Amino acid sequence: MNWYLKVLKQYADFKGRARRTEYWMFTLFNIIFSGIAISVDNATGLAQMGVGPIYGLYALAMLIPELAVAVRRLHDVGKKGVMLFVVLIPVIGSLWLLFLLVKDSDPNENAYGANPKLVPA
Repeated sequence: MNWYLKVLKQYADFKGRARRTEYWMFTLFNIIFSGIAISVDNATGLAQMGVGPIYGLYALAMLIPELAVAVRRLHDVGKKGVMLFVVLIPVIGSLWLLFLLVKDSDPNENAYGANPKLVPA
């Protein structure tokens, strides 16, 4: 949960680097909270075609942090944030982006800062 809160504190920070743990723990909790929001929408009868206003507001609020942590994750492996657009290439683009998001950190300092694994929190 601390990783989720860390990303929220860096709401629109597109600079620096994000460890794999930070990215994937944020993603895990985001999926959990999205499921809860969808369940609440369905339980209250607000959902239309499975999605309702509670989930919509949550997804809208999380859009910027999701993009920011993904860009910082790409910085961690030495890529520019523009590499997010590779997902627009059918199938192969999604697989390449997944590979970059799973890839281990650049062990040395790069253009985006020091290795976050070596920097004390």
